[in-house]
Amino acid sequence: MGQSPSTAAAPTPDLNRQQISQLHSSSDPDFDADHTIRLSDDCLAVIFHFLNNTDRKECSQVCRRWRRVDGERRHRLSLVARPELQELISPLFDRFESVTKLTLRIDRKYASLNDDTLIMISMRCRNLTRLKLRGCRDVTEIGMAGVGDNCKALKKLSCASCMFGTKGIAALLDRCVTLEDLTLKRLRGVHQITEVEVGAAASLKSVCLKELVNGQSFAPLLIGSKKLRTLKVIGCTGDWDDSLVRVGCLNGGLIEIHLEKVQVSDVGLVGVARCLRLETLHVVKTAECSNVGLSMVAERCKLLRKVHIDGWRTNRIGDDGLAAIAKHCPDLQELVLIGVYPTFSSLAAIASNCRNLERLALCGIGTVGDAEIECIASKCVALKKLCIKGCPVSNAGIGALASGCPNLVKVKVKKCRKITGRGVEWVREQRVSLAFNYDDSEVEALDGSGSDGVGATQDGVAEAEAEVEAEAPSSNNNTRLTMLRTRLSLLAGRNLLSCAFRRLSNIDNVPSSNFL
Repeated sequence: MGQSPSTAAAPTPDLNRQQISQLHSSSDPDFDADHTIRLSDDCLAVIFHFLNNTDRKECSQVCRRWRRVDGERRHRLSLVARPELQELISPLFDRFESVTKLTLRIDRKYASLNDDTLIMISMRCRNLTRLKLRGCRDVTEIGMAGVGDNCKALKKLSCASCMFGTKGIAALLDRCVTLEDLTLKRLRGVHQITEVEVGAAASLKSVCLKELVNGQSFAPLLIGSKKLRTLKVIGCTGDWDDSLVRVGCLNGGLIEIHLEKVQVSDVGLVGVARCLRLETLHVVKTAECSNVGLSMVAERCKLLRKVHIDGWRTNRIGDDGLAAIAKHCPDLQELVLIGVYPTFSSLAAIASNCRNLERLALCGIGTVGDAEIECIASKCVALKKLCIKGCPVSNAGIGALASGCPNLVKVKVKKCRKITGRGVEWVREQRVSLAFNYDDSEVEALDGSGSDGVGATQDGVAEAEAEVEAEAPSSNNNTRLTMLRTRLSLLAGRNLLSCAFRRLSNIDNVPSSNFL
């Protein structure tokens, strides 16, 4: 019928690279010419910008021009901070003379560069705006003072696993008046002095303290930084109530506060409530915070737009705190609830009063069922993203999304055992434009063959997708956990105990930022 050729097509000849090159060279005299010569240096630099480090290194070895363009236009550089680096400073920074973002990292089991090497690097990078130090254990406050003297344009500093302590930070702040962002993680030597001698901290806008011992020593720094807008305290030891009260009383201009895995009670939240311009609040795994402190924050901080709460299944934050948010924070746009137990009344109040709510995540909440999801579907008109994990929601609740939430664009459902693929497909058929991410995998059974190793923690480079295990609600979670541990102890002889508690720890180490 004319749908196939009458004769068989001739087979494609098998030509090697040399034959192909000869064919092109005979037909096109400019085949071997370097057409990149027509590109300007700026255009070539833009192309290099989209390459990864490995490809960019290979491109820099193609010819002298590419090497020169790569060196002159490279603004970001990451180096292994070994002592041998001192011998390579001159040729290295002769080539990369435009570096503005520098990372010096070394494994803690190796010796690092010293003060002299760091000062020499800072003298060659006077236009440096961002500096990261990882594992530089041989750097003291002398080296940090040199960085402050030479890098006057420095705006962002991040230090992890270093030994210079608060003295090094104070030495840099006294000399660098442009620093805006400061991140300190596992900084050693903080306990050696009681307070930071605050110098020129007037430019600081963001401070992040992670896993510090005696991190309260930085309270004078937080109070003296009048432009401070973001404060993150994560995994720091000690009681932070008094420090937060002092910061709230003397520096109430904070807009964003993160409190995660720290000893903070309602007293500290009262101090947070003095920041009347607060827009973002994260209260994650703070076992002593309750409805009283959260209600105080909601009553005074009426500009709240983003609230993340991980109640750690302590039953101290529930309907009263969420009702206060619904009543006093009408501009709320993002709400993440993990391990808390709200009822229909508080969720209905949020859905009714927070008309601008665009992102909502309900994770590991045994009291959220079909009725709650149907209420959200009917009242949350502005909702765009919805995440449901580990909740007893069935196909009936999900089906309400087919006609509710007219602005909904993305739904994520995981670990909800009552939801089936048929119910999800029906919703997809009703709303074709809706991006529905559905995971029907069950909670995996205990396996004694698993290794006892600890997974790698996230360091700002790669993040693993978080999973929340479904768990039945209970009014007394401490008793339930005690009973679970008692039962697992009977299986210790089968090598299941360590595996079980490792899975429990993975559930409790879920960053709320992964849900939306």
